[in-house]
Order: sequence, then structure tokens, then C-alpha cells
Amino acid sequence: MATSIKLDDALKGRVQTLALLRQRSPHWVMREAIRQYVEREEARESFRQEALAAWTAYRETGRHLTGAEVRAWLDSWGSEAEASLPECHT
Repeated sequence: MATSIKLDDALKGRVQTLALLRQRSPHWVMREAIRQYVEREEARESFRQEALAAWTAYRETGRHLTGAEVRAWLDSWGSEAEASLPECHT
């Protein structure tokens, strides 16, 4: 799929300068920037969807862990007294 993108002169110059410094083509720099942006936004959306699902589950069931319970569990990680994941409760 061929796609064109219009850049203002200032941004075009910045891309060209960076491409020279990285010994890459401007095309490579732009593709890499877009790839990283898309991956970051996909991860952000995945996290958002997971949070919405967790909120929906909490509203439906009331099951949860308190912040103190989670902190105590995480604080035990890597110690000889490492705790198992606590059970959710209502």
C-alpha cells in the first residue's frame, strides 16, 4: 500500500538531519517513527481495554483486592516468604 505524507519544511529538515546522523534514509526514519507510534498506541489501547474489562467485572461481582493487599503481595516477591496471589473478595 503506497501512502504519501506531507511534512512541513521544518519537520522534513529534521527528518533528513536525523537520517544523515543515523546513516539511514529519511524513508526508514519515518517508517520507524510510525512503527513505534503504532506499537505504543496499540499497547495503550490494550491497557485501556483491560482496565475497562476489570472495571466491568468489579461492578458486576464486587470482587477486588485492596491496595494494601496488593502492595503486601508485591513486597513479598523475591523473598523467602514470597506469598501467593491473594484471593479476591467482596
